[in-house]
Amino acid sequence: MGFIVAVSAFIIPLIIFYVVVDGIIHQTDVYDVFVEGAKDGMKTVVSILPTLIGLMMAVGILRASGFLAWISAKIGILTDLFGIPSQMIPLIIVRMFSSSAATGLSLDLFREYGTDSYIGLITSIMMSCTETIFYTMSVYFLAAKVRKTRWTLAGALVSTAAGIAASVFLARLMS
Repeated sequence: MGFIVAVSAFIIPLIIFYVVVDGIIHQTDVYDVFVEGAKDGMKTVVSILPTLIGLMMAVGILRASGFLAWISAKIGILTDLFGIPSQMIPLIIVRMFSSSAATGLSLDLFREYGTDSYIGLITSIMMSCTETIFYTMSVYFLAAKVRKTRWTLAGALVSTAAGIAASVFLARLMS
């Protein structure tokens, strides 16, 4: 473990050093390339900002309105049969939209049930193996000007369901 800690302390400086040396070898003005990339990045941020604000507002409204608690009570009856506690439903729903809001819900679950509890284990594993589907699709597809998403949403939902199932399975093994 000490080796990994030592390597992780030097990895970022080594990457920066490598980029500068590669730029010198290939006679590239690394700073100008960096500035151009930063300009492009800022243009992307400005173009996707309305989408980000809309997603964050929607998640905030769902949480504040009590809708997530209501839907948890309704869907929880079914999910309890599969070993998914009803307390996980808000996290599952919000995770598809916002990683930061899901992190907040995760911290609430950890505070209430503990990190080593069954719910805490599912939460930890699920946060690691699921993605913010709608956020990712809206941001990256908007930035890349993709109009036809084909099977992306269906595939993302199936992989999220697989991640949730794996979370429940692994949490059962560990608890």
